[in-house]
Amino acid sequence: MDRFDDIPEQALAWFREGRGAALATVVETWGSAPRRVGSQLAISGAGEIAGSVSGGCVEGAVVAEALDAIERGSSATLTFGVSDDDAFAVGLGCGGTIRVMVEPLGSVLSEALMAELVAARAAQEPVAVISGGDRPAEITREGFEARFRQDLSGFEADGRFVTIHNPSLRLIVVGAVHIAQALVPMARIAGYDVVIVDPRESFASAARFPGERLVDDWPDEALAALGIDARTAVVVLSHDPKIDDPALMAALRSEAYYIGALGSTRSRDKRAVRLGLLGASAEEIARIQGPVGLDIGAATPAEIAVSTLAEMIAVLRGKSSWRIA
Repeated sequence: MDRFDDIPEQALAWFREGRGAALATVVETWGSAPRRVGSQLAISGAGEIAGSVSGGCVEGAVVAEALDAIERGSSATLTFGVSDDDAFAVGLGCGGTIRVMVEPLGSVLSEALMAELVAARAAQEPVAVISGGDRPAEITREGFEARFRQDLSGFEADGRFVTIHNPSLRLIVVGAVHIAQALVPMARIAGYDVVIVDPRESFASAARFPGERLVDDWPDEALAALGIDARTAVVVLSHDPKIDDPALMAALRSEAYYIGALGSTRSRDKRAVRLGLLGASAEEIARIQGPVGLDIGAATPAEIAVSTLAEMIAVLRGKSSWRIA
């Protein structure tokens, strides 16, 4: 779990330490709200916080209400209208409205439910927490296929709120090159679990990638063993056809939401011919983002890493012209 996504874990830890805790969840937004629906803030009984529900303009009021909710042992729903002046102060162009549900642990969100949620998140299982209304909060792994697929929390027709907890996004980097040394830590900050694949021991070394998961198999074997699902991005950086092409063939036959390959437009055209001879169709080859990354004039390895991560996010969030059907 990356350090920006440990909100339920932190709330449960505070509760078990006897400090009390509550979870605040963004349940609706209008206008220029800074955080999406489903975003969470954990609050301890001592006023400590982890996460956020806005850019900083309503957290103080949410903390105050959370402390009251912990003492009362009941939930509350808060509505905040963010003024244009406050919005500008936290980097927004205009104001908006945020609706936040505050639920104390123990009385509303049981310790057993939170423990099951934390265990599921650690095991990379997709789960949904259903809360609000007159019934006790519950956890489920079924019945919300569309919400899981779109990573979309929200209200159901019965008025209960569904908070989606999907497994971490994954990034498989093929080619432990200089660009990968910049891309890997950036991707981790953005919430990706990262695996680096390169059969060349001099490239895929612990000295070059301290603390990272390294796989020294050939890419086609490595990708088959790792498995690639619809929350996986594959970025191929070795610039060596013996390594790149088997990796790309494996990725093209998978559900990977993003496939990127380093190289110029001339290299892209040569690669398309090679992949075609290996049996890839024109439609499959068109899935490859290459040259990799958004066109921001990136020149250095770090800049190319920034452009690559930005393109991965753009495709994930539907802001790119390409997306797997």
